[in-house]
Amino acid sequence: MPSADRLIELRHIQKHYLRKSWPWKAQTLRAVDGVSLSIGKGKTLGLVGESGCGKSTVGQIAARLLEPSGGKLIYDGTELDGSHSMHPRKIRQRIQYVFQDPYSSLNPRFTIGRLLEEPLAIHRLGDKKERRRRVDEMLETIGLDSSFGSRYPHELSGGQRQRIGIARALMLRPEFVVLDEPVSALDVSVQAQILNLLRSLQRELSLTYLFISHDLNVVHYMSDRVAVMYLGKVVEITEVEELYDHPLHPYTEALVSSIPTDARHAKREKIILKGDLPNPLEVSSGCPFQSRCRYAFSRCEAEAPVLAQWKEGHAVSCHLYMK
Repeated sequence: MPSADRLIELRHIQKHYLRKSWPWKAQTLRAVDGVSLSIGKGKTLGLVGESGCGKSTVGQIAARLLEPSGGKLIYDGTELDGSHSMHPRKIRQRIQYVFQDPYSSLNPRFTIGRLLEEPLAIHRLGDKKERRRRVDEMLETIGLDSSFGSRYPHELSGGQRQRIGIARALMLRPEFVVLDEPVSALDVSVQAQILNLLRSLQRELSLTYLFISHDLNVVHYMSDRVAVMYLGKVVEITEVEELYDHPLHPYTEALVSSIPTDARHAKREKIILKGDLPNPLEVSSGCPFQSRCRYAFSRCEAEAPVLAQWKEGHAVSCHLYMK
């Protein structure tokens, strides 16, 4: 992808936590270990993987909610670090986050109107009349009546609360939004409504998304490209249709095989992963997936694979595809 088309780029991002156990031993938890991703303007990158693989940590680093232990975060050509030239308030206006649980992310003491108005007040955008006008306008945009402004979060359904979470993220008119499992806590019928809302907002507002989910069907519907994570690393990344039709990494292959089949994939073999998830505090020198991989051979025990291009636009981290 040409650099001019990239809105955000993560280069070798790391997030490590030091765990000290009594009396002398210290262990390092590599929550994110050398992740490199880029997202084009107006596009959606899906990020998938099982619980604990580091998806949400990557999202929080991309949204500047967490500081990385290493690596670079580049936004619209500008590196964001402790000495970046872009003011933190400007960064916050351009990058926003939608949380998985809308109820716990909304202040129960505030009305919906005040929740949506607060970002505008903090950034000193408009007078009170203008802010209220923009709140009513945003409520209409997400499919709710302006009367919802006088309600409290506990008076809303789960789907309505998630709409408010989305609206709050969009009040500052950002360019990039991290969506962290935005529909996982909702009923299937409500999920479809929220996903369609997100897609229409992306078209209308020219938004760029990092879409984090464990639901492969949802990721397929929302994404242009998909990255698969396992134990803090990206093990495969490619276009969405390519990933679902021709998964290369054994872990991706197992994930895709778990999707309910349709006529197109009726003959796809169901793969059940065996073995236990490795202890993230005790990473071996070889491939972290070797204990669960049905293709593992001697090289997998001795050497960790690196993410490399298998063909144009399709990268994978597996010795089966390394020269």
